[in-house]
Amino acid sequence: MDSSKIINIILAIFLPPVAVFAARGWGTECIIDIVLTICVFFPGMLYALYIVLSD
Repeated sequence: MDSSKIINIILAIFLPPVAVFAARGWGTECIIDIVLTICVFFPGMLYALYIVLSD
């Protein structure tokens, strides 16, 4: 595991939309994560971890 992936995992825990944006850029994944994070923080964090770890 390289350092950029570790930083993305830490970002996914604390700032989920930023981690998804860093991993995939602006797109549907980022919009979905923003909506999930606004509704409830935990699902947004789980979705961000899924996106970051699936790369």
